Amino acid sequence: MTQHQPADLPAGREHPQAVTVAVIGAGMSGLVAARELHKRGIDVVVLESAARPGGRVLAETTVLGSRVDLGGQWIGHGHHRFATLAAELGAGAFDMHTPKQPSIVEGDAAIRNQGRDALTVNAILLVWEIVTRLGTPRSWKQRSVRSWLRRVPNRRARRLLEILVSVSTTADLDRYSMHAFLAMVRYQGGLTAMLSTAGGAQEGLLTEATGTLAERLAAELDGKIVFDSAVTALHRDETGVTIHSASGTYRADKVIVTVPAPMAAGIAHHPLLPTHRIRLQDNTYMGSVYKAIAVFDRPFWRERGDAEMIVLTEPGMAVFDTSPPEGPGHLCVLIAGPEARDLDELSPDARRSTILGPLAAHLGSDILEPRGWHEKAWHRDRHVGGGYSALPDIGHEEGYFPTSAEPTGHIHWAGTETAREHAGYIEGAIESGERAAHEIITALAD
Repeated sequence: MTQHQPADLPAGREHPQAVTVAVIGAGMSGLVAARELHKRGIDVVVLESAARPGGRVLAETTVLGSRVDLGGQWIGHGHHRFATLAAELGAGAFDMHTPKQPSIVEGDAAIRNQGRDALTVNAILLVWEIVTRLGTPRSWKQRSVRSWLRRVPNRRARRLLEILVSVSTTADLDRYSMHAFLAMVRYQGGLTAMLSTAGGAQEGLLTEATGTLAERLAAELDGKIVFDSAVTALHRDETGVTIHSASGTYRADKVIVTVPAPMAAGIAHHPLLPTHRIRLQDNTYMGSVYKAIAVFDRPFWRERGDAEMIVLTEPGMAVFDTSPPEGPGHLCVLIAGPEARDLDELSPDARRSTILGPLAAHLGSDILEPRGWHEKAWHRDRHVGGGYSALPDIGHEEGYFPTSAEPTGHIHWAGTETAREHAGYIEGAIESGERAAHEIITALAD
């Protein structure tokens, strides 16, 4: 592929700007890494292709003055680095308002949690858990999740499983292998941990919104972040790295690349990257996900029941009550995979009607008239490429968590996908940023 060829690199400035460490990407991992280095007195610059910090986290202020997250938001059970960082930056946390089990709905009908459909799903989830412990058949590397699910005779059970896998991974199920999916399940500690709110990956939230943490980290690094500065080429040698970017040319002793592998494929390297890194870039892709937050004066739906549900009608979606303790009402919706991309063809009003319409029978007609509406199609963000993380294409193992973080000369690798634990989550992004910063601190001290 052309991005890997060591063709002539940009000439850049006659005298590149010298810096000790350049961090590529101002997402959570890049911001955390830069903060650690800056606190140690190490000269650092962060080069970010977008006009804002945060990467895959993004907060907006609602018409009622509350803050909502359009990107990553949840503090999962055991995500201690995330909780510590939030406390350091003055953000308050609260537990999700959640039932023991989400509702499952299709049209006006509610599916009984102890009915045949739900029991079939539970039996299959148990089989998957057992397979992850005993060892996933290698033949499943070539078998897509969608083809595996076609064997499930119960239509509703099959549809529910499709949505659970899709929303939890953002994968296209026809290009995501069962082997890769179950490897993720095993890595994340089981399906219960991945899918649960209380005690699981969606346990808590920040009142000020997670995106606010990125903004506060960026404020601490005032003057160290260069926005609208996409990196186009890295030229490494024995003494450091020359970085060519939209904002100019830099010369650094060390570089940390924090952008996910499929997005990093747009950076030319001289000399060529090692084969394993080229394969990682070539054989992974970013998932597709659409997120919306409907804002209300209060979470009125609690008067008739809980809002957490899985909607089987198209588009299939997961719905969460993310309202802060003192209000207002925040209703969060996630739609993933091809059904997320299908929404791109609709107008904003049509998208809102398509999403909120199926909820009215279960939450009340007031759900159709939110005070505010916030939405983000992450797969349309050219700086991020999608979410929640890079995924292995079917037939390939590159992209399984955690991905390689072995340095390439003076280039170090971070990003949530490289985390030793909780890869794919904000916790993993924080861990990877801390790890890469400490690698460089150690190297510079030698």
